[in-house]
Amino acid sequence: MATLPQVVSPDQWLESRLSLLAKEKELTKLQSEIRAQRKSLPCVEVTKPYTFTSPTGKVSLPDLFDGRNQLIVYHFMFGPQSDAGCPHCSFLGDSLKGANLHLFRGRNTKLVFVSRAPIDKIEAYKKRLGWDFTWYSVFEDDAFNKDYGVAFEEGATEITYNYERKDASKMPKDLPG
Repeated sequence: MATLPQVVSPDQWLESRLSLLAKEKELTKLQSEIRAQRKSLPCVEVTKPYTFTSPTGKVSLPDLFDGRNQLIVYHFMFGPQSDAGCPHCSFLGDSLKGANLHLFRGRNTKLVFVSRAPIDKIEAYKKRLGWDFTWYSVFEDDAFNKDYGVAFEEGATEITYNYERKDASKMPKDLPG
């Protein structure tokens, strides 16, 4: 059972609230500093010719940009043996229905999803859930997912995930990323 907060006078409450507000403002300032640092991180040139499968055939990484300057690739955990996507990833997919995806166009950014499941399985899942966002398969060649640390070779003993070395035997085949 949840513990109820202490009952205090209005002056005591205000003192407590102002103390918390000062901490919230510190946090907001720190978050802004971290965002600025993230934005100033250097870029890495991608020269490997990654291929993805769309409902209409093979596409390259540059094709995913769809004429835009920026690309956000979301690894949607949906493996070849799975009958459905990850519940958390599916929750995100549901939240995109009716979302303001047009805002990405205003920022010259394309959002795409990538999964290890075959494209026909992805398309059936999209149709069943009423989704219409852009989603590609790396079923035939998952080098992209492996290179970016959200999938790894069968039999690997150690992997790099979230910028740290991990014991592969303790990790799922599909990783959030």
